Amino acid sequence: MSRTLIVEADGGSRGNPGPAGYGAVVLDPETGEALAEAAEFIGTATNNVAEYKGLVAGLRAAHALDPQARIRVRMDSKLVVEQMSGRWKIKHPDMKPLAAEAQSVFPPGQVTYEWIPRAQNKHADRLANEAMDAGKIGRQWEPRDSRAALATAAAPARSAAAQAADEAADTAEEAVSASAPSVGWGPDVGPPSTFVLLRHGETPLTPEKRFSGSGGTDPALSAAGRRQAEATAAGLAARGTIQAIVSSPLRRCQETAGAVAERLGLEVRIEEGLRETDFGAWEGLTFAEVQERYPDDLDAWLGSAKVAPTGGGESFATVSRRVAVARDKLLARYAGRTVLLVTHVTPVKTLVRLALGAPPESLFRMELSAASLSVVAYYSDGNASLRLLNDTSHLR
Repeated sequence: MSRTLIVEADGGSRGNPGPAGYGAVVLDPETGEALAEAAEFIGTATNNVAEYKGLVAGLRAAHALDPQARIRVRMDSKLVVEQMSGRWKIKHPDMKPLAAEAQSVFPPGQVTYEWIPRAQNKHADRLANEAMDAGKIGRQWEPRDSRAALATAAAPARSAAAQAADEAADTAEEAVSASAPSVGWGPDVGPPSTFVLLRHGETPLTPEKRFSGSGGTDPALSAAGRRQAEATAAGLAARGTIQAIVSSPLRRCQETAGAVAERLGLEVRIEEGLRETDFGAWEGLTFAEVQERYPDDLDAWLGSAKVAPTGGGESFATVSRRVAVARDKLLARYAGRTVLLVTHVTPVKTLVRLALGAPPESLFRMELSAASLSVVAYYSDGNASLRLLNDTSHLR
């Protein structure tokens, strides 16, 4: 008989939306021992988004311990419990991909959900607050920082009125956030975090317009691509605004980022979430070749962001979730700073699409040249502003 594990998860936002974090703990149901903990500051988000991210983290921690275990999830969010149990519909677009991600960790039927009062979810709540405290000083939570077990044993119970208020806020948030207008002209919320998005320079596959993602040969820059990288480095040095550099792990991006880093005297941090889409069996082929060999698959892919390329590649929906997670991590790490992200066509378009709140089909309606620059600014109130798209003036 498979073992049972308990997952308790929580999330919070100081502002709703505001600086947010989640916490999750995996417990032995017999002894109550904490087998694993997870917590993270996720930047600006709502309570419900943070709660869902905590759920995903808790399920993944349990899966790492025993993928065959039966999981009992206990949360004080009535909204998340009811939605994941299938009794309430998920209407908010920010929650749908997170719920889908949570459902994908274990097979259907292996996870059950139970609502518990907030007073019984102190461990996960404490972890979420530790994560938000770390984010406040520009750090990420580390396991060695955890004091949740000790604090849980010592913390006094909250009043029934406070618990009821929090629970009512949880269930009401989705309707409020769906109907609330986005802020246009408004009060000064301080300096934004600015992402300067640089598509890598040309590779031998670029002028031939071949699919070149993260599942292919990982080509290096061509001679033309190296010239583009040097010209970009010179242009960015002249502007003098870049404070940090983050790159996709793929070779063409690291080479482009390296040229800029050398000119600016900065180090390059690698972020896996910025890698290009895995195009499966289409890697290395032109659009015409894919159309000839896989016409039905190509039509389906063009018609839905949830369809993956032939042969086990990534759908744009999958890439969007990955890029959004990377974005939130980087916003937390570089709050209020200007950061160069050296990446690929799909991640750049995805960051632009998410900033604009545009539909998935907008990915096919943007042009991004090799070594082009785009800029998105992110504000502490949760709003984003597209400031530049596909600028190649530094190459001329």
